[in-house]
Amino acid sequence: MSVRLKLTLSYAGFLMVAGALLLAAVWVFLLRYVPERAMLINPDDKPTNGVFPVRSSLLDVFAPRAAAVLAFLLVFGLGGGWILAGRMLAPLTRITDATRMATNGSLSHRIRLPGRKDEFRELADAFDTMLERLEAHVAEQQRFAANASHELRTPLAISKALLDVARTDPNHDTGELVDRLHAVNARAIDLTEALLLLSRANQRSFTREQVDLSLIAEEATETLLPLAEKHGVTLESNGDIAPTIGSQALLLQLTTNLVQNAIVHNLPEHGTVWVHTSVRPKTVVLTVENTGRQLTPQLVSTLTEPFQRDTERIHTGQTGVGLGLAIVKTITQAHDGTLTLTPRSAGGIRITVELPAPSPYADR
Repeated sequence: MSVRLKLTLSYAGFLMVAGALLLAAVWVFLLRYVPERAMLINPDDKPTNGVFPVRSSLLDVFAPRAAAVLAFLLVFGLGGGWILAGRMLAPLTRITDATRMATNGSLSHRIRLPGRKDEFRELADAFDTMLERLEAHVAEQQRFAANASHELRTPLAISKALLDVARTDPNHDTGELVDRLHAVNARAIDLTEALLLLSRANQRSFTREQVDLSLIAEEATETLLPLAEKHGVTLESNGDIAPTIGSQALLLQLTTNLVQNAIVHNLPEHGTVWVHTSVRPKTVVLTVENTGRQLTPQLVSTLTEPFQRDTERIHTGQTGVGLGLAIVKTITQAHDGTLTLTPRSAGGIRITVELPAPSPYADR
């Protein structure tokens, strides 16, 4: 049986039970006090004349009417229950239709159920939110796949062109071709490793252990200090001990990407990068700031998208693969943290990574 039929029978059944109980109450509390034998009433005692009705006579009159009432209640309960059940289940029909459309690949449809905020409205709103997130996720994955294919196609096309040159022109300088092929191949390897790192972080397939963000920040700044000195960027690192739970390797990659990004996107000379760790009641915070040109909030909001590159940077001899901040965002989400990008009023950007602190530390 359908849910609507079950509800209809339930409504009718409850109505029949209520009617039967009401009639039983009439019998138990009223008719049983009627005597079995007839009584003549003295006209001198009361203003009414006639014979007092006996129980059997009342039953003969009451029983057919009671049966008629129960039959009416049954028909009324079935008809009214069917209508009420239809009205109650109407929102489920809209949700079911939206589910079928989503199953067929249409994620742009929304239920937008009107009316008061009841259980059906909450279910419809939750379904709309799920569809919105699914649509955004699918669109992001499609953009990512298209951009990744484009990025991987570029070094492969260059390699093919260089090999064609070497094959058609044997007298060409092979040393130059080898050097260019090596650079192109290195870029393809870097991009592939970055894509694998993104996939690993998205799947959260890593071992969690207690790590100290301050030590990770110190290691990252020491590693990138030669790059900063090469381009005249001052690198400053300080802060508190910041313990958290996560992957040592992934968090080191996150910090390295942030510091390298701060060095690359900086002033042509006399730039500065600040790396700071701090502790909050339930979280630990890694902050990386740098000097640089003025950035708009609209531009900053797109920097964590894959393959999004700023238009102005210090020339470092490598253009990168456009996944630095995208990897930072993915690693932060994999560690249940939050990533915040804020343009500085004096130029440059402030990037904050906030991660959960270990439970014993948070309870202090």
